[in-house]
Amino acid sequence: MTNYKEKLHTIRALVFDFDGVMTDGSVWTYGDRETVRAGNIKDGYAIQYAVKQGYRIALISGATSPSINNRMEALGVTDIYTGCSNKLQTLHQFIGRYRLQPEEILCMGDDIPDYEIMQYAGVAACPADAAVEIQEISDYISPFPGGHGCVRDIIEQVMRLHGTWFQQKALEW
Repeated sequence: MTNYKEKLHTIRALVFDFDGVMTDGSVWTYGDRETVRAGNIKDGYAIQYAVKQGYRIALISGATSPSINNRMEALGVTDIYTGCSNKLQTLHQFIGRYRLQPEEILCMGDDIPDYEIMQYAGVAACPADAAVEIQEISDYISPFPGGHGCVRDIIEQVMRLHGTWFQQKALEW
């Protein structure tokens, strides 16, 4: 079996689910039916930094909420697919748009709706609190639960391996 870190060398795109990956899965519903979720600021930092470094980031989620789109757009993500009933079909659209190969994609999900896209991707990753079925097919299980740094964890690993993470410039005196 190949070490997952060896597979990270080919990653050019990262695909994430939203609820349970970028959030802890909690959803607050208000009287007007708007839902609110809490995310992790360090996950957000890593996402926007990866976008600025040229990585393709996609969100593929079954959920729909203006707040999801607003958050992703604020981080510079342009490939936002919400309300997806067929995540694999959506992943194929994303792959075709950028002429990617499956081995160039890392997919992080947490539950059964993510199963097919995680199996298709070159690297499958999940948060520590993902469903058992998802953990069983994952190349990497983050020590962090959904909404608490698992996204930052995997983005940072990919970027450090590629030499694109934090580049401290020499101090000028």
